Amino acid sequence: MRNLNDQHQTQFLRLFAEHEPALRTYIRSLLPSRGDALAVMQEVAVVLWQKFADFEGSRDFRKWAFGVARFEVLAYVRDLVRDRHVFDEALVNRLADDAAAAEPRHDAQREALEACLQKLKPAQRELVLCAYAKGTRMDELAAQRGQTAMSLYKVLHRIRQALLECVRRQLSTEGLR
Repeated sequence: MRNLNDQHQTQFLRLFAEHEPALRTYIRSLLPSRGDALAVMQEVAVVLWQKFADFEGSRDFRKWAFGVARFEVLAYVRDLVRDRHVFDEALVNRLADDAAAAEPRHDAQREALEACLQKLKPAQRELVLCAYAKGTRMDELAAQRGQTAMSLYKVLHRIRQALLECVRRQLSTEGLR
């Protein structure tokens, strides 16, 4: 019995890890703040795990997870209905439909960005990853590198422009302009 539970848990973790970035992006596109999205994402992970026993392996996990996420976002919005900054249910449904339709493009963009990051010189790639890590302060990073904050911003701007062009070329070759 333990071995079956371990297999069940491993299968869930693999599927969840594979689709978590897309699910997080989907949820974020439906809510007005990152804090709201984080709260809903945590609840979605719990519900997915609780209902995974009912998931049929032949179904599309991503589609199933997006459906669960949509219902959790709607429940969250209903709970916050008193707040005038909360989207109404019709808007959330429309945003959910739009986000689901845009997901293949977002996947292609993420993959293109990953490929383009790998094409950067190692020092440039390290700078980008360091600069955009959570909690990084640009003034401190600039001081560590022995440059002014303005010169660091200019270097990062040039790298971002190169990445943007690279992503555009990559998407263009895939017919996804």
